[in-house]
Amino acid sequence: MHDENLIVVGSGIRTVGQMTTESIAWIRRADKVLYVISDPVGEEVVHKLNPAAAESLAGLYAENKLRAQTYREMIEAMLSSVRAGRRTCFVAYGHPGVFVYPTHEAIRRARAEGYKARMLPGISAEDCLIADMGIDMLTGSQSFEASDFLANARQLDVASHVILWQIGGLGDATFKRHQFNLRGLPQLVGKLMRYYRPDHTVYLYQAAMFPGTEPSIRGGPLAGLPQTTIRPSETLYIPPASLAVADPYAAM
Repeated sequence: MHDENLIVVGSGIRTVGQMTTESIAWIRRADKVLYVISDPVGEEVVHKLNPAAAESLAGLYAENKLRAQTYREMIEAMLSSVRAGRRTCFVAYGHPGVFVYPTHEAIRRARAEGYKARMLPGISAEDCLIADMGIDMLTGSQSFEASDFLANARQLDVASHVILWQIGGLGDATFKRHQFNLRGLPQLVGKLMRYYRPDHTVYLYQAAMFPGTEPSIRGGPLAGLPQTTIRPSETLYIPPASLAVADPYAAM
């Protein structure tokens, strides 16, 4: 192993069985282990790997507190540990680079200050969704953060698989423990109906967090989405609505 000042790893979605051996080795080797993990089983795993060094940063979240402020505090916690001369490992839920702004920014700032910093891959919700939904990437896929898709002029290819992440927190910049304010959901559905029929079946997906449990997969018509209760951790998956159109100018 190279000597890193900051190493960022992922716990996987199911920490038991999905944390890589490389990530486990870094957690054990670190002088300080900071983590944000969604389940108590995952927390216990991290503490058992390095009981003297492990510290949760989940307490930085607070009801209605701006998530951007929490992220700044997480970044500072990582950098403060690095500056103090400790080999620091940050453990994020899932993949540490997928919709985890603090990890990218902490690595960028650590490197700018002359420290060695690196990210290791982890199993993400997308990996679980591909397996659970039987998605064949041969037909192509598009992936957007839901609020980003709503706010910007994105274009969809309806012959591909489409995934909208963090739909359960659509348009809400604050932290909520139970339910976000999804006022923008009708507008999002209206935007999607420029591409899909109202009766096109879409799915709300949530990966299984614990061994032996099943993922949550709820299907229904696109037009009915605004009347559906969406959990904060759910993802919207939209299957292809048509076959790809052949390019007559492509020489095959």
